[in-house]
Amino acid sequence: MAKNKKKTISWDELQSMGNPENAPEMPKPKLKGADIFISESTIRVHLEKKGRGGKSVSIIRGLKMTNTMMKDIEKALKSHCGVGGSQKDGEIIIQGDQRDKIIKYLEGRGAKNIKKAGA
Repeated sequence: MAKNKKKTISWDELQSMGNPENAPEMPKPKLKGADIFISESTIRVHLEKKGRGGKSVSIIRGLKMTNTMMKDIEKALKSHCGVGGSQKDGEIIIQGDQRDKIIKYLEGRGAKNIKKAGA
């Protein structure tokens, strides 16, 4: 006698089978801590060279959160981009033109309304 084993499949396998109308909805991850503020903020990532000796920096504006949460985001961004930076006056400053990496990272953290600005 053959035993019937139930096979579990992943979401991607289910979608590849076809008929996405009958497929269950993708489960949404629950946001915690700073991710809640990131998802609700209107974020702009600017490139600025003025007053910095010709060197460019990426500036993240529009994050509405406390300084301690912003400091944690800044530290994670510096590590993700592999560069230095700082945080002051409600802005996060990252050395170099890292706008694409920053946007990708923030979208991974749940940001919805984010745009690239600057030259």
